[in-house]
Amino acid sequence: MKAGTAPPADPVILGVRHHSPACARLVAARIRALRPAFVLIEGPADFNDRLDELYLPHRLPVAIYSYLARGGTHRGSWTPFADHSPEWQALQAGREAGAQVRFIDLPAWHDAFAHLENRYADAADAEHQARAEAYERALADKLAVQGRDALWDHLFEDAGQEDAQAGRDDVDGLALRLSTYFGHLRGEGETGSLGNQAREQMMARWIAWAMAQDRGAVLVVCGGYHAPALARLWRGMPTGEPETPQPAEGPEDTIKNIANQPITTKASARFGSYIVPYTFRRLDAFAGYASGMPSPQYYQWLWEHGAEGAARELLRGVVQRLRERQLSASTADLMAVHARALGLARLRGHRQPLRSDWLDALAGALVKEALDAPLPWTYRGPLRAGTAPVLVQAMDVLAGDTAGRLAPGTPQPPLVAAVRAELAAQGLPLRGTVTLDLLKEGDRARSRVLHRLALLQLPGVVRTRGPAMALSGERGEAWSLSEPLEQQAALIEAGAWGATLEDAARARLEDRLRQARGRIAPLAEGLNSAAWAGLADLSDGLLRDIGDAIAQEPRFEVLAPALGLLHTLLRHGQMLGMAGAPVLRVSVEAGFDRALWLLEAPAAVATADTEDHLRGHRALQRIVADTLADLEDGTPHPLALEPARALAVWQRKAADPQAAPVSRGAALGAVLALSGRLGGGAQGDGAATPEAGVEEAMDLLAAMTAATLGDALAGLLALAREALATEPAFAAGMDRRIRALDDEDFVQALPALRAAFAWLPPRERGQLAGQVLSLHGAQHLPRRTLTAATPGALPPEALARARAGEAAAAARLAAWGIDAGTGAPA
Repeated sequence: MKAGTAPPADPVILGVRHHSPACARLVAARIRALRPAFVLIEGPADFNDRLDELYLPHRLPVAIYSYLARGGTHRGSWTPFADHSPEWQALQAGREAGAQVRFIDLPAWHDAFAHLENRYADAADAEHQARAEAYERALADKLAVQGRDALWDHLFEDAGQEDAQAGRDDVDGLALRLSTYFGHLRGEGETGSLGNQAREQMMARWIAWAMAQDRGAVLVVCGGYHAPALARLWRGMPTGEPETPQPAEGPEDTIKNIANQPITTKASARFGSYIVPYTFRRLDAFAGYASGMPSPQYYQWLWEHGAEGAARELLRGVVQRLRERQLSASTADLMAVHARALGLARLRGHRQPLRSDWLDALAGALVKEALDAPLPWTYRGPLRAGTAPVLVQAMDVLAGDTAGRLAPGTPQPPLVAAVRAELAAQGLPLRGTVTLDLLKEGDRARSRVLHRLALLQLPGVVRTRGPAMALSGERGEAWSLSEPLEQQAALIEAGAWGATLEDAARARLEDRLRQARGRIAPLAEGLNSAAWAGLADLSDGLLRDIGDAIAQEPRFEVLAPALGLLHTLLRHGQMLGMAGAPVLRVSVEAGFDRALWLLEAPAAVATADTEDHLRGHRALQRIVADTLADLEDGTPHPLALEPARALAVWQRKAADPQAAPVSRGAALGAVLALSGRLGGGAQGDGAATPEAGVEEAMDLLAAMTAATLGDALAGLLALAREALATEPAFAAGMDRRIRALDDEDFVQALPALRAAFAWLPPRERGQLAGQVLSLHGAQHLPRRTLTAATPGALPPEALARARAGEAAAAARLAAWGIDAGTGAPA
């Protein structure tokens, strides 16, 4: 402020649109002209003690990442900065002017940001949104402008750029237009949501404190939505220096009156803020953020080079990209774009072509076909399906691929150093391809480290080969390792989950498991990930969540196969550190009872669910067999299960004519496979002999129609192949059953029969083929005669249909006295 000039009686509150070059120029010009004592900026107040970190020589864009981890709650939010951000220019110009610079908003981990990932989002309150959109729509219609962003450029960026080029210091006109625009956008008496009220009370307290110091002018930079409210609120606020609130104790403390009530701290909460590298792609509204201005690369060019320089960079970048992608972009096209943009700018009253003028010109000159989607700059959000490829590439160029970089010495969370140390200790440089042998202890340790990084979703750590299941029996896996630009930011952000790699991976996994919300399939998948990462000890609270999730699963085909995985990890997970894990024991015991209850009902089984249904039966059979073995061996602490109950359910299912054929076959197969250990065949009358088991199986198959024969056989072979496939009586019985089918029934039954025999491994399939050859006196032929595919031959189903058609035609000809073999009269 100039000497001898009295400070303003009121604070100078500049409402801005985040990442707007015009607003950034206004803020810088006002600070240099006013030289205020205080520059108060919408930003996380918990970072005030560390503001010097923002003045390190970073390469922008960067962001302050704030996080909160407390019990089952985990939140993260970003406060991003680019060169053309008004908040960044306020930081720089404020320090140059000798002002006290302060962030004045609530910390980004506060509950006011519970559903807001980006502090500088344009999203307003739901109840306010409709009216604001109606105002902008009416204004756009009045000015004949299409789209919110084009309206903004028309009203503010055009004039702001002209003022800057002319070197004028008088920006009062721009400030007045902004104030009027945001006043109409907010509306009279609009209080906003509880979250916005809490934020505005906090910001107003800082303004009241600064004004009470009476040391000079106070300049406030905030989102335009908040500016009208702050101008009203600050006079009624306490004048003491505000204390930064700490995480709330519980849900009842979520939003309090920041003006008068402190917020208590919960000791178990983990929260904080760090500067992270950011990228223009993350900043771009079209990538999913409502983050203020779209096309950050274009506005960076506008900030650095002015409108004319931005146009040169835009045309150069778009043409180069289109030619790289083999899309049409000739010199004549370029000339047409330039001429159209100039004409559109004059028609619309723009001093120089703006972003929308150039984009409309690109569409008019380069898109030769009818559009299947709206022009992407006329709406907010991700690009829609059907957008012309030329426009997709143009928008990508304007978004930019610039990535920020932190200055050396920037504080980082402990996890960053912990990960680097662990990678070094395991000899895992983040470059190239790593191949691991899971039967070697050293490679298993490296695998666990990489799987933990994968749980944290760290870019540059990609598993390219390896088994899906942790105990599949395969021994090798391969990883592709690199250090992409976004990796550092992701690792810093992952520091919110814990200080060490193991702790962070466990916390991230537990959060993922909580998201299962009653669905056992993602729960089992998450525990499989825990096995790979060697994370056996999960929280007690998660054990209860898992029990609740299992109790709520409504489908046998989802629950039972997942139990098979969990049981395998529980029983054989020594190499992965999961054997005997309490979380697995709880899951298996609760899930076993639930699966039997679901199996009891005589429900149909859809074709798409057949494999999962059979996997479920097999999982229950393995659990019963292992529990019986533990009981026979006197193993301490066997699973608290009732094998006899499972046997009873299977016996009832096998005898139930209303049950699905595949389920009846699987149930009988389970009974036969366990025969002699629990006692009883399907009728429960004592241990069944192999011959009796085959007889029961054939009785079941005899009751099936041609359409259901294969399904029942699939169930039998999936569960009792060891008890049936090697028995000659089974081969003889199947031979009789199939030969009894007429041609039409055989064609109908064949696909499902082939699928059923696929449950036999190649060796057992060969043994069965040998038995069939013996039955037909063809022992001299090799087994491959029946098992090997004939090159060039049609599928068996097609051959069967053809033969059935031939037989039907021959029968019809014979009825007319014609010999089908010779064509002569019969």
